[in-house]
Amino acid sequence: MLAVRAIAFDLDGTLLDTIHDLAGAVNALLEELGLSALPKAEIRDMVGKGMANLVRRVLARATGVSPAAIEDAEVASALAGYQQHYAARLGRETRPFPGLTDTLTRLRAMGFPLAIITNKATRFVRPHLERAGIADYFAQVIGGDDLPAKKPDPAPLLHVAAGFGIAPAQLLMVGDSGNDVAAARAAGCPVLVLPYGYTEGEPVQSLDADGIVPSLLAIPDRVRFA
Repeated sequence: MLAVRAIAFDLDGTLLDTIHDLAGAVNALLEELGLSALPKAEIRDMVGKGMANLVRRVLARATGVSPAAIEDAEVASALAGYQQHYAARLGRETRPFPGLTDTLTRLRAMGFPLAIITNKATRFVRPHLERAGIADYFAQVIGGDDLPAKKPDPAPLLHVAAGFGIAPAQLLMVGDSGNDVAAARAAGCPVLVLPYGYTEGEPVQSLDADGIVPSLLAIPDRVRFA
């Protein structure tokens, strides 16, 4: 049981299953560039450190080179195309993970202010929340472009804790990957992880989290308002 005063959630792979839209946009980009499509399972393991990183990894995999070999200018050009494809697909095949609305409703009733902390490009975050019908649950929403640093840097978590007027140790981070755990540990926040998200190929059992919860519905039973 974790005694906290607010809860922050990752978005992709934690609250929403967005991989179908992400993979569709990736393969539309690759087709545009004259490259072969990648399997959805491979793309899933590349998600986690923002869109520019995803595009770099995708281009590297599709052309058979290391990510470091992809020039920044090439990434910037491809990123613009990727974001156009993603905007056209946004929410089309995205699905909430089981128990999403019930969990958020219960946590809010328990008195917890809620936040989103995601590395997703900021302009896509609120549209996703609105289309999923959950935008009104969150008092703070931090996208990947809102601050100079993103997860696994602790800055977004420290920013949210300050916004709620609480110590970092009173902010619970809920995520699905090493980025969430590393950011929480660096910020001094407790962290729970879900086992079904986008882990960059790293099993959640290997992460230094305070616990693994089987589903969103299990989270309210692991917390109490401090």
